[in-house]
Amino acid sequence: MASYFDLSHHIESGKVYYKGLPAPVICDFLSREDSRARYAPGTEFHIGRVELVTNTGTYIDCPFHRYADGRDTAAMELERFVDIPALVVRATHRASRAIGPEAFVGRQVRGKAVLVHTGWDAHWQTDRYFEGHPHLTEDAAVWLRDAGAVLVGIDSFNIDDTDGGTRPVHSVLLREEILIAEHLTGLAALPDDGFTFTAVPPKLVGVGTFPVRAFARTG
Repeated sequence: MASYFDLSHHIESGKVYYKGLPAPVICDFLSREDSRARYAPGTEFHIGRVELVTNTGTYIDCPFHRYADGRDTAAMELERFVDIPALVVRATHRASRAIGPEAFVGRQVRGKAVLVHTGWDAHWQTDRYFEGHPHLTEDAAVWLRDAGAVLVGIDSFNIDDTDGGTRPVHSVLLREEILIAEHLTGLAALPDDGFTFTAVPPKLVGVGTFPVRAFARTG
């Protein structure tokens, strides 16, 4: 029997999910009450309206997010998002915020989604989530690139250090079309390996990052 693990956060109207970016707005376009005038008695529908920036909730980054000549969500093949063999790297006991290549040495990552479990999702929807988050180093990104990873995910605010203006991890990974999943949650419940990872965005032309329903499948 297959088991499924939801690795995504909820998205709610009015809540800030990335400090400095606007909160999503989720409202009625057509309410059930107003719809009654359009349909036969006893028939009603709801049509919602959602306004959000693409970096909202749990999302996946495609090359276009970083590079003007990179592929957007519509251009990436579906198999790049679905049923990817995956493993978890545990980084909950860290000497510092920075997670270097030593965290990955000895793991067979070629062709796999590498999910970095930091435990930072425990601070979701608190001010602490936005400050002092764990992140990968550029050396770690280079190691993962050279070792053949196809996707790298993390359960913290950003896969990069956001204290400065550079984003070396995004730059290294997305240049080679290694997808990035950020703001994951629930990685503690996953086995270290032996599962698949799925996170599918809509086919949006001209968009490089978008919220996903990320999940793992075992069995």
